[in-house]
Amino acid sequence: MRPEEVERLLASVRTGDVTVDEAVRALRLAPVDEPDFATLDTHRELRQGLPEAIFAEGKSPGQVVTIAGQLLERTSGPVLATRIQPEHVDPLRAAFPNLRYDETARMVVLRAEQPGRALGTVAVTCAGTSDLPVAEEAAVTLEALGVEPIRIRDVGVAGVHRTLAVQDVLRDADVVIVIAGMEGALASLVGGLTGAPVVAVPTSVGYGASFGGLAALLAMLNTCAAGVAVMNIDNGFGAAMFSLRILRRLRDRKR
Repeated sequence: MRPEEVERLLASVRTGDVTVDEAVRALRLAPVDEPDFATLDTHRELRQGLPEAIFAEGKSPGQVVTIAGQLLERTSGPVLATRIQPEHVDPLRAAFPNLRYDETARMVVLRAEQPGRALGTVAVTCAGTSDLPVAEEAAVTLEALGVEPIRIRDVGVAGVHRTLAVQDVLRDADVVIVIAGMEGALASLVGGLTGAPVVAVPTSVGYGASFGGLAALLAMLNTCAAGVAVMNIDNGFGAAMFSLRILRRLRDRKR
């Protein structure tokens, strides 16, 4: 149950449309659910507005299906599974036929946000096509959470004119996610072009001296463009969630 749902429930108690006993039953769920192999944080939705996501990598298909079913039963917001492996797909699809599977993003969306008033715009910008899995992880997460992403692909600094050609889009966005491997320079360039919050995501793409994304991570952390936030290597999901926090706070301040 999300904060706005609790507010509606309490308002209904005040008006007499819902009895106290009915409200107690609705709020009775414990803050955790404990299958044999995990402890699910079922109150994360109440604290943060969104349920816990499933990190599928390293989990068996049966474990992912069990967690997904419990989250769908105990929460009302979007339910996502990240880093889906091929062996997870068929068992999940058998259990939840209406899921959305995105192979590039390695994600399954079991329940998406219902369409409503747009929170804002997020430009998901990646340096090269090799960065697309991380970019799509961010974009698919945003879509599931009710934000329509603007996808900007293959605008790395090796052809800087490509970035400059989309600078108006970058300036107009409420948040810009920048995804780049190799030397990770795109985040600095974009950070110097736009006043929007920039969320940089280094990827593990690159030759040997990129050290699996460490070179891009350090470059982004050391950017001379002030105010760029940096996620962990390949963490497109984290970038989307951080962007959503910004958009939600902006929305709440406008109310």
